[in-house]
Amino acid sequence: MTKTDVSGLSQLGAKVDLPQSPDEAVLERVPSGHAGTDFVVRFTAPEFTSLCPMTGQPDFAHIVIDYVPDGWLVESKSLKLFLHSFRNHGAFHEDCTIDIAKRLGSLLSPKWLRIGAYWYPRGGIPIDVFWQTGKPPEGVWLPDQGVLIYRGRG
Repeated sequence: MTKTDVSGLSQLGAKVDLPQSPDEAVLERVPSGHAGTDFVVRFTAPEFTSLCPMTGQPDFAHIVIDYVPDGWLVESKSLKLFLHSFRNHGAFHEDCTIDIAKRLGSLLSPKWLRIGAYWYPRGGIPIDVFWQTGKPPEGVWLPDQGVLIYRGRG
């Protein structure tokens, strides 16, 4: 088993204050111990929170991030802190979702990345946002994200 090089990480194993905004959040990466092997990494944030930029009221989402690494893995503590930094950040659902995808894409340069953001309705309308970089590599096992569509009273 390959030992992961964590020497360049600044947050793992350390007490870290929560970042006050996504711009302040530090996303970190580690080398994949299985470079050359295609596999899917999934992160699920079932209690993601941001603020409506107009009203300041909280918005909630269930976010699922899937990616196929190309040499790098996102360090999970840094991802948790990054996602948490949206709690006091005012942005529309679409902006939050695409900002997360772009930051991860820039950090990791993965072979493939997708994000599904399933926002809970406020005012009666759920706004779900989906984005991906293209087709996933052939042959990877890619389960459904498993989040049911909002059914309301249905």
